Amino acid sequence: QVRLVESGAGEVQAGGSLRLSCAGSGRRLNDNAMAWFRQNPGKEREFVAGISWNGDNTDFAASVRGRFEIARDSAKNGVWLQMNSLKPEDTAVYYCAARRSAFVSLRQVDYMYWGQGTQVTVSS
Repeated sequence: QVRLVESGAGEVQAGGSLRLSCAGSGRRLNDNAMAWFRQNPGKEREFVAGISWNGDNTDFAASVRGRFEIARDSAKNGVWLQMNSLKPEDTAVYYCAARRSAFVSLRQVDYMYWGQGTQVTVSS
């Protein structure tokens, strides 16, 4: 059973930075694409960023491209998400996810494993 645990929650002022981390357990995730999604109450969960199994391919939502970075963390068997130039609209619960395929998908239904979520709040 794969388990994903996010960390790095926090509150920051607009323009600031945060790094989220996702650690996996249960089995190695070297062959799996991983991603970050986010969700606000009453809204659909949306794709934020994803990375392929070997880190060679990444994808970002248009709203975060150029501000966020994603990378694999082999020591934690997971990924991290570096968030810079944060805006109040980035406020959400952020979820780490992994899929069986080696390649990124933008669709949440394509991800089999999910973390419990971590709150990011950006104040203006």
